[in-house]
Order: sequence, then C-alpha cells, then structure tokens
Amino acid sequence: MRAKGSKLWASALRDAAPTPYWTDRPDRPTPTAPLTGAVTTELVVIGGGYSGLWTALLAKEQDPQRDVVLIEAGLCGDAASGRNGGFCSASLTHGLANGADRFGVEVNRLERLGRQNLNEIQSTIERYGIDCDWERTGELSVAVKAYQVDGLAEQARTALDFGHRVTLFDADGVRTEVNSPTYLGGLWDHDRVAMVDPARLAWGLRGACLSLGVRIFENSPAVSVATEGAGLVVHTTHGLVRARRGALATNAFPLLKKLKRYLVPVYDYALMTEPLSAAQLAEIGWQNRQGLGDLANQFHYYRITPDNRILFGGYDAIYHFGNKISSSLEQRQATFDKLAEHFFNTFPQLAGSVRFTHSWGGVIDTCTRFCPFFGKAYGGRLAYAAGYTGLGVGATRFGANVMLDLLAGERTERTELSFVRRKPLPFPPEPLRSIGINVTRWSLAKADQQGGRRNLWLRTLDRAGLGFDS
Repeated sequence: MRAKGSKLWASALRDAAPTPYWTDRPDRPTPTAPLTGAVTTELVVIGGGYSGLWTALLAKEQDPQRDVVLIEAGLCGDAASGRNGGFCSASLTHGLANGADRFGVEVNRLERLGRQNLNEIQSTIERYGIDCDWERTGELSVAVKAYQVDGLAEQARTALDFGHRVTLFDADGVRTEVNSPTYLGGLWDHDRVAMVDPARLAWGLRGACLSLGVRIFENSPAVSVATEGAGLVVHTTHGLVRARRGALATNAFPLLKKLKRYLVPVYDYALMTEPLSAAQLAEIGWQNRQGLGDLANQFHYYRITPDNRILFGGYDAIYHFGNKISSSLEQRQATFDKLAEHFFNTFPQLAGSVRFTHSWGGVIDTCTRFCPFFGKAYGGRLAYAAGYTGLGVGATRFGANVMLDLLAGERTERTELSFVRRKPLPFPPEPLRSIGINVTRWSLAKADQQGGRRNLWLRTLDRAGLGFDS
C-alpha cells in the first residue's frame, strides 16, 4: 500500500515548478535600479519585505516631507514576504495562548492593538487600491487526534473570554465546513485572520511607497552599518547611504552581530495544487474559504486561493547547523514527499486526480519567545524588529510603528509595553544550539505520537518559559 501511495505522490509532484507560486506571475514588478554611488536621506530602511515596506510607508504617511530611502537585496517581497501561506493574523504574539503565557496582564492590550492593526491593514489596502485578494474569512483550527478535541473546547472558552467571535464544531460539524475524514473537531475564529496573496500585498505596498516618493533601490544588498558623525552610513555592494536614522528590517538576515544571539533561521516548505474543478471542490466543501491549521506540534497550514488552488505547507521546520542560509536549501524533496502524502491523507477524495504545480521553501526567523522583539542600536540611531516566527504578515505593520516610535524617542502606548521593552532569552552557541533545536524537534514529534504527552525535555523548557505549543 505504501509503495502504491509513494508512486501516487511522486506522480502528483512530478511537474511541480521549484519556485514560489506567488512570485511566479507575469505581473511581477520590474526591479528598480540598484544603488550606485552615494545618497543622503533622513531615514534609511534596510530590507524590502513587509517589515521594511510598512516602515517606509508609515514614515511617509506620518510626514510626507520626510525623505526615505529603502534598500533591498533582491526584489521587494522576494523572501519570506512573498512565499508564505498568506495568513494575515490579528495576533501580535503568535497566538493568544503564547501571548497570555508570556505577557500576562498585557495580553488584553496586545489583543486590542492586534485587532486595530489588522483593521488598519485592511484600510491601507482599500485606500491604495492594492489588488491582493484580501478575504477576511478567519481561520479554522482542526483537531486531528483525539487528545486535541478537549483542547479545542478550552481554546473556545478562552477566546470567548477575550471577546473573539468563534464557533466550536464537533466532527460532523467541522466536516460540513471542510470535508476531511481526519477531522475530529474544529474551532472557527471568524474574523481575526484574513487570507491574502502575500506577494501581491508586498508589491502593492511597494507601489504605495513609490507613489509617496520613497526612493527604492533593489538588487542592493546591505553589507554593513556604522555610525558616521551624528548619523549612520550603510554600505551596499556598489554604493552607500548616509542617513540621520535607520530601520533594520531584515529578519532572518541580521546585520547586527548582537541580533544573531537571539535569532535562528528555520526553513519552511509548501506545495500548491492546480485549480480544483467544480466537482473536486464540491467533494471537499470549503465554501467559507477559511484558512486552516491543525493542532499538532508539527502542524500543517493550508488555504484555498481565489482560483481554487490549495496551498499546503508546514510540518517540517528545518534548522541547519551554524544558522546556515542558502538558496540551495529552499528545495527539499523529502519534505515535499511528506507534504504530498499528508495532503492526500487529509483529502483522499482528491488522490489520483490533483497535481501540484509548485513546490518551494523559504527561511523564517524565530526566537525563544516565538513572537517579535524590538530594540535600538548605535545610540538610538537605528531601530530594529525581528523574530516574527512565521506570523509576520500582519505583525510587521505593528513592528514598523514600534521602530518609528523608537527612532522618534517618543513614549507611546506601544513603547511602554513590556512586550516591546523585553528581549527574548538568547540561543546558546553552537553546537549546543543545534543540539537543543533538534532535541526539541524530536520531542515535539514524539508528543504528537503519544497523545500530546510532553517528555522531560519539553517539561523542562516549559518551566523555563521556553515551551512551545503550536
């Protein structure tokens, strides 16, 4: 049976293009000219993903006369911002449970600020006419193991306590929403997550920045940052920027040595199917078009696109010794095989009739608290935000506002938060870093296989405030 299944998965993957679906488009923007020579500006933004684009856009909206330069190593949105699942969440803390555990009395305020942030993202998309398939359909969390069902009920009670609009389903109920024999229950958070085309959101923000006069230099990797007089100088491969202030928005690619203690790059992978026919779609339902995620530690996330493709990703999160990052790591056949197997286990009614058109991977930055952290360097001339851990589609806008607050030296509701003022615990140096990450990965997989029971290692991490529950 396994051999037959393996052949089926191989057939479905055979013609998949090894590139992110979202950026494999004819409307991909033409890159701006790279930076050559020297330019001077008031604010330099380093990085052209969501974090940098939001920072540049908000800076110009706050003060249209402010001169802003953004430099990007490739094309804006080419890295994590253009290759994720397109889940734009209100959560700033990688979920309510993580926020409550780590930030206690602040969690009510963080939930309110997160909801406000999501609403303002929607307003920005509408104001600039960004065509990014924004659908505020929410997210459906599904139990796929018996032990996860009680956890759903607990999540529902907590969500209701915080005023979230949720619906709890039993097995029959959740299968009327999306028909998978693996589902034993579900919880629909109705409006705190939007589905979006991630690349077109990045490209739309890029276009909005350009329309307001932000000078964007693409294919201009930053190689160093230093002080110069009362400001900063940022060297790129072929030029330099002198600026009064700077915002570092490079996430998994930190230029500051001190940030490398707090961040590890982790590779995440995804598949995209061809469009489903009307008959295929009828077999699985999904009329409400929610984003989906299961409750395992090694979890899957998946969603349906406007043309009825299914993106299916997650499960494997791969760390490479020494914080290694390389384009060669964006393809991992063992993971694609595993994802294809899990896809057809989830939707057996599509086995043999649906093929994958794209398979890709990308690097995300994570930290020991699994949500972003913030700070300043070079005497307050440079601000940074990093550590989004895969939930940066929405939270990066909040992080952009934090960076601008820090650069202005203003006391705001955001900067007074311990969420903003505190740093995560650093990771140990190698080889302890790699050993710890891989032991944790193995332990989480064992917990999934053993009814959620956490071994001594995971319980020790929990007591140290380092536990992770997806």
